[in-house]
Amino acid sequence: MQSDQQQFFGGAPYQQQQPAGGYNVGFAPQPGMQPGFHPSAFVPPPAEPAGYSPYDPESGTAKGFDFNDQSIRRGFIRKVYSILTVQLSITFVFVAWVLNHKPTRLWVQQHPGMYWIAFVVMIGALIAIACCGDLRRKAPMNFAFLGLFTFAESFLVCVITANYNSSEVMLAFGITAAVCLGLTLFAFQTKWDFTMMGGILFVAVLILMLFGIIAMFFPGKTITIVYASAGALLFSIYLVYDTQIMLGGDHKYSISPEEYVFAALNLYLDVINIFLHILSIIGASRN
Repeated sequence: MQSDQQQFFGGAPYQQQQPAGGYNVGFAPQPGMQPGFHPSAFVPPPAEPAGYSPYDPESGTAKGFDFNDQSIRRGFIRKVYSILTVQLSITFVFVAWVLNHKPTRLWVQQHPGMYWIAFVVMIGALIAIACCGDLRRKAPMNFAFLGLFTFAESFLVCVITANYNSSEVMLAFGITAAVCLGLTLFAFQTKWDFTMMGGILFVAVLILMLFGIIAMFFPGKTITIVYASAGALLFSIYLVYDTQIMLGGDHKYSISPEEYVFAALNLYLDVINIFLHILSIIGASRN
């Protein structure tokens, strides 16, 4: 299904697996009403001719990588999860500091303008990484923009969590960890190929964003729970999709080993969105 293949202005990070023989976030300040973003929401996935490979010496990208090579794949996966671990650790430190340091928590709540500054920085860094192929593939600029995005996103998350009490945040954290671990193990062992669902997920995230914007004008417990539940489900599927895209192997589509920053960004956004939506469900249920 060619329409499922994701592509951005800077070059397609996803490529179709060779046949036998021969491819993302903003949040509104109201708790529970954060329309989630995903990198695939920026550009619709156009069709490409069968067997197309974007990795060409003339474009400055590596050609000749065989993602089916087990050593390359294992090294790529280790690098992605190492980067993801650092990103989640930074976010956890931000949230823990705001929850346990009352002066910081009050400062965050009393300066909403900082939220919008971080929001603009986050969107700018996200667009740069998603749309500029050379930037996201070449160190140290890819790590610089990824770090800028991670710190901005972490600040946005701590602003949102400042509206909840510590027990709710810790409960959401525990549930998110269990869900993400279970989904990752499922993605590693299942024979179902989720990499062909790119087009469906792209449409679903646009609908979720529209639903989130509409729900902001009709606040209420029920609509918050419905929206947050739909968001948690969608980004759970996205987590499986992005994990399989990273794994390659027998899946129809895979991501180049050069795209470790892009792969880590996708997984990070999936986990953060799952966490925020679960937190919204918990907060709405207790109010």
